[in-house]
Amino acid sequence: MASNQVSKSVKRKVSASDSKGAVMEESAAWPAPPARSPGRSRSDASRIAILNAALKLLETIPLQQLTIEAIAREAGVGKATIYRWWTSKASIVIDAFVLNHTAHVPMPEGLCARDTLYRHVHLLVEQYGGWHGRLVAQILAEGQSNPAVLREFRERFIYGRRAMVQELIEAGRRSGEFRTDIDADIQSEVLYAPIYFRLMVQNLPLDKDFADMLSTTVLQLISADETRSSAARSSKARAKK
Repeated sequence: MASNQVSKSVKRKVSASDSKGAVMEESAAWPAPPARSPGRSRSDASRIAILNAALKLLETIPLQQLTIEAIAREAGVGKATIYRWWTSKASIVIDAFVLNHTAHVPMPEGLCARDTLYRHVHLLVEQYGGWHGRLVAQILAEGQSNPAVLREFRERFIYGRRAMVQELIEAGRRSGEFRTDIDADIQSEVLYAPIYFRLMVQNLPLDKDFADMLSTTVLQLISADETRSSAARSSKARAKK
C-alpha cells in the first residue's frame, strides 16, 4: 500500500466511534464557526466558548474543583445553555480534551506505516508529558469512582484513537512492514501501555528519550523479519539528528 493510501485509510477510521464527530471536525483547529443561519452560528459559537472556558479553567484548578457554574461564567452563557449539550462537567472536559488533542496530535500523513507509527508516538508522548497528560490523568482518576466518566472517555476518545492505530498496523501488515503472527490488538496495546503506565504512576518522565526508546522498541517487536533491520537502521539515523 502506498504511504498516502495508508494515511487516508487511517483518517477514515477515526470518526467511527465519535458520536459527536461533526463537532470534532469543525473545531479540531479551533476555527471560527461556519457562517450559517444566525441561530445556528450563535449555537456553534456558544459550544466552542464553553469548551474553551473549561480548558482555560483547568489550567489553574483540578477537574475535581471545576463546576458547571464556573464554566458558564467563564464562557458568558447560562447554565441552561450548557445542559442543552452536556449532562455533566466531565462530559464537557472530555469533549474539550478530544478536540484539543486531535488538533495537536494528528495522525501523520505521507509516510510509510513504520515512520507514521514512530512520529505518532513522539507526538503523543510530547503532549502527555505536559498539561494534556495531567488532564488525562485527572479524567482517568475521576472515572475510578464514576464508571460513567470512564465509559464516556473510552467511547469519545480511546476507541477512536485506538482504531486509527489499529488501522495503521493492519496497513503495515498488508504491506509487509509488520508481523502478522502477533495479534493486532496486542501490537497496539504494546504501543500504548508504557505511555499510560508512566502517565498514571509517574515513576519516570514522558520525554523525548522515552519516545525514542519506546518507538524503536515497539518497531523492533512488530516489524516483519525482512524489515526489522532496516527499521533499526532508520531509528539510529533519526536518533543522530
